[in-house]
Formats: sequence, C-alpha cells, structure tokens
Amino acid sequence: MAKPDYYTTLEVPKDCSPEDLKKAYRKLAMKHHPDRNPGDKAAEAQFKIVSEAYEVLKDEQKRAAYDRFGHAAFEQGGGAPGGFDFSGAGGLGDIFDQMFGDFTGRAGGRGRTRTGADIQIQVEIDLAQAFAGTKTPVRVPTRVACEACRGTGSSDGKAAADTCSTCNGAGKVRAQQGFFLIERTCPTCGGAGRVVRSPCRVCQGAGTVQRERTLQVTVPPGVEDGTRIRIQGEGEAGGQGAPNGDLYVHVAIRQHALFHREGAHIFCEVPLRLSQAALGDEIDVPAIDGTTQKVRIPAGTQAGAQFRLRGRGFSVLRSTARGDMVVQAKVETPQHLTRRQRELLEEFEAEAKSHAKGSPEHEGFFAKMKEFLAGRD
Repeated sequence: MAKPDYYTTLEVPKDCSPEDLKKAYRKLAMKHHPDRNPGDKAAEAQFKIVSEAYEVLKDEQKRAAYDRFGHAAFEQGGGAPGGFDFSGAGGLGDIFDQMFGDFTGRAGGRGRTRTGADIQIQVEIDLAQAFAGTKTPVRVPTRVACEACRGTGSSDGKAAADTCSTCNGAGKVRAQQGFFLIERTCPTCGGAGRVVRSPCRVCQGAGTVQRERTLQVTVPPGVEDGTRIRIQGEGEAGGQGAPNGDLYVHVAIRQHALFHREGAHIFCEVPLRLSQAALGDEIDVPAIDGTTQKVRIPAGTQAGAQFRLRGRGFSVLRSTARGDMVVQAKVETPQHLTRRQRELLEEFEAEAKSHAKGSPEHEGFFAKMKEFLAGRD
C-alpha cells in the first residue's frame, strides 16, 4: 500500500511555513494521541503517521529531499531516527551523504553499529503545571537490551559473529531501478555487517526485545506549548551492544478556564459589576500559583482597562526574568433587575442626561454623529 503524502497527512499546503506546519502537527497529534484514544488502534496508527510526517518536514534538509524525491528519499533503514536511512556508498545514497552527512549515525564503512532509534512522544499538562514545573510519568513503548544475552545477541553472551554473506560486511545491498542504483540496509544482518554465530533464542540475535517502560519526565518551570525535551540515551536500545537512541518529549499545554498566556505574561479577565467600575473597589483576583492578589479598581474604570502585577507571570526559560500578570476589566451589564434596581437605574439615567461630563465618550460620540449627519444635508 502506497504511503500517504506527508503534506496531505498534516493537512497543509506544500509551501506552508514552519510555524503553520508546527500548528498543524500539534492539532493532529493531540487529536490522535493514544492517551486520548485508549484502545483505539486506528488513532494510534494515525498518530505514528502524523509524527513521521512532521519529523521529516520540520527539518529543512529532509524537507528539501522529500520535495525533490518523495518517499524514495527515505528508504526504510530499520535503525535511523524515524526509520529513515540516508547511508550509502554510491548512486542515490551518495547524493544524500553529500547533502546531509552522517546525521543518522549509520553512514559509510563496513560493520556499522546499529545505534538505537530515537523515540518521539507527547505529554499534556495544564497551565499551572507549566508555570510551576512538574514531573510527569510517561509510558514509552521501546526496545531494551535483551537480558538473556546481555544485549550481545549471542546465546553464549560473547557476541561472536561472522561477516554477513549477503552484503559481505558492507551492511547494505544494491538494486538497479531504472536510471538509479538504490541502496538499502541488508535484510540479513540489519546493517551491522555481521551475523551472530549462535543467535540468542529470546531476541533471535537482535540483542534487543520489545518492552514498555514508564519514565518520570521533568518539565521545567516556564515551559511553552510545543517545547521539545531531549532525554539522552532513553530511546531504543542499540542492537548487539550499540548505543541507545534518545527520547524526545513534546509538551502540549491544555487551555485554562481562568488564564491565558502570551509569552511570559499571563492574562486574567475579571468581570466587574457596573457599580464597582463606576464607584471603584478593591477586589481579590486569582493567581496562577494558587494564591490571590488584591487589585484596586479606581472609580470610573472602563471595560478593557488593564492592571499589571509585575513579576507575577511565567519564568523565562534559561533566564532569571519573570513575566507579569495582567488583570483585564470586563464591565458586566446587570440582568434580571429587581423592581428597586430598575427604579434606581431610571433615576440614575434621568440624572445622567443632565450631567454630560459623567459620560464624556457617550456625549462625544453623539455630538460627532450630529455633525456627520448635518454635513450630508
């Protein structure tokens, strides 16, 4: 079955910006994440496809190769991050080696080590956790070193191996396709260039087995939505004693009922009664750290007025700076009036009509309206 186009998978046009690409990925990753769809195999499969597409297109060099060659640029290698293998010593492989270098840790030479694949996962936290920092457990489906053979792949635990007869130790095989000479990872040795003499019965000579681990991930205070945390060596175990890959944790932050964030600043919209805005008041407002702060509302406060609490916002990563908390006034028009409230407001309105200075914007607007209409006669 043909692989879907990466741009179609992420629902973005081919000329989309990196920012639009990132937004599209976040939306789809959250929609199909296994933690949000427990037991839904289709959602899990789609999450992997979306992650694979983003992993390629977010990188400028990989994206350029994909735009030019499509999926042919990324023949499955079984060991590189995301399953991509650019290695090779001739034909199309040479082109990619020149363009990208040895970024996969697998290019060139005989008897290459099978470095473990990197793993990409996503965790979702709330805004308060992003403010204070948190430790969150994550379930990581991965490959770990086989205990039976201590990761050697050999039944005797000594990693005795012979040169692979299929690739003669090169770790790759070639095949002619039209005008191109395509190189692929050797299916017999998996790219190692060697074959274990007496394979371990548990891991069949791979040196690794499939497991699910639970790790505690430390999320630092002030983390932003979309931040990627790298945990070195916590990816898949390398084959036959090779180094482990890395774990990349993508952080998604849920929306909050009271606050929203803009950079290091945090905003809270506070409804005020009409009388509070007109007469002034001192109110308690919630802070993201779980405390309350007193804010003085001056008489005559208008809707949209802002009151800034310095240093009460988010920490700035890798800095001692702190953002501010901004309280935004929202003046609420009263509803479901009692008879007495209606009488008082009618008295207030009658008095207001004879006191223009009390509502200067109101009076100014209607004065301008009269001038505008008079000028059209």
